[in-house]
Amino acid sequence: MEMSRVAAQLEKKGMPVVLESFEDEGINITAKQEFMREGVPMVREVLTPQDTSLKKFPGDCTQKFVDALTTPLTDGEKESGTHVPSTNEGILTTGTYDEISELLEGKLIGHSSIGPIAEMTDGLPVVPPTESRVAKMLKGTSHDPEEIMEFGNGFMGHGLHYATVKKVATNAVMAGCKPEYLPVVIAAVEACLIDEFCMHGLLATTWFSGPMVIVNGPIARSIGMNSGGNALGQGNRANATIGRALQLVIRNVGGGKPGGVDRATLGNPGKYTFCFAEDEDNSCWESLALQRGFSAGQSTVTLFAADGVQGIADQKSRDPESLCRSLAASLLTVGHPKFAMLSDAFVILSPEHQRIFANANWSKQQVLDRLTELTTRHGSELLDGVDGIAEGMPDFVKDMELSKFKPGGLNIVRAGGTAGLFSAIVGGWLASGDFGSSPVSKEIVL
Repeated sequence: MEMSRVAAQLEKKGMPVVLESFEDEGINITAKQEFMREGVPMVREVLTPQDTSLKKFPGDCTQKFVDALTTPLTDGEKESGTHVPSTNEGILTTGTYDEISELLEGKLIGHSSIGPIAEMTDGLPVVPPTESRVAKMLKGTSHDPEEIMEFGNGFMGHGLHYATVKKVATNAVMAGCKPEYLPVVIAAVEACLIDEFCMHGLLATTWFSGPMVIVNGPIARSIGMNSGGNALGQGNRANATIGRALQLVIRNVGGGKPGGVDRATLGNPGKYTFCFAEDEDNSCWESLALQRGFSAGQSTVTLFAADGVQGIADQKSRDPESLCRSLAASLLTVGHPKFAMLSDAFVILSPEHQRIFANANWSKQQVLDRLTELTTRHGSELLDGVDGIAEGMPDFVKDMELSKFKPGGLNIVRAGGTAGLFSAIVGGWLASGDFGSSPVSKEIVL
């Protein structure tokens, strides 16, 4: 995404830029919309074959690139400015409840490679967002319905539409939210617009990741969120619908549809919804929100570019060192056992596992420090081809000591039921930090 911004600035200065175009229209749309977002409506393209066996461009492609880069820009191509998205909102259609439901759920987009997908839903039934339902939803917030989300530039993904409070409320209705959930959904949308989260890049990656939402503070208790047993599973309306509402906003406002901008090879079930509260009341450690600089009285959401859930069973460790070694052994497999400094990760620590650390008076920072030590390895162990595995790190790291995660890239939160010596790792996008996505937090405002 950053490369597109730089390229767009060069084009604005009169230097021709060429987009390498593919037969896959979804990839082309993503790139073109990035240029449009930067105020460059026209960009030159050269179609290259999608044949991974080719070691170099065919000769005619090379000449096309040369011609496109050396021919002066036309007057039309020199036109630039600021993209002004459509603000059209209103009644889509009228009809009975069943008729509207059929319209929303039956409108499909055909894809030859993945089959038909729902255009306006996540594939599951939704609540029709009638004017009265949206108006009732908007009573859950003090925000003006026409207010544009304040972070970033307010654009959502490749759709280049403004994310207004009313649009968020409309998708919250569709997801099944109660009005009191809306402030959390709004904060989650604002968080995903923060540049450091890189929502557009997260959508466009072929990796598994999607937004995981962690809620902290008084609002999690007041709206009845689950931080205990089955916190990552089904059954709690707030957990289920808040995460779903965020995904529907990303889809319907941001245009993040599978086969289009969403390029995930496999995806993960959390892309329906992935939202839970941290169990702060029963924890012996500071909460994630406090760790990230908020006060005890503030309610917050934290977003993380998350893969699926990887379970960890350790029913025998009774001391911190042994348990840390179990956790570290599992953490080393995030992304790939030979990767280092690529993904971030969250450890969702169960109450019974946390009790082992509490009984030994270990702080959260002590655990993080020990896990960092245990997941640091010599670069020579991680190179391409080592242990008969072609995958691995490049040769220039062979003399380095490499931690599995970047500084600050490993986090711990407490959640789960009181019975069971089981915890979870949630690995992140292979592009973390400045090269991709970082966890972001936003205060929830009623």
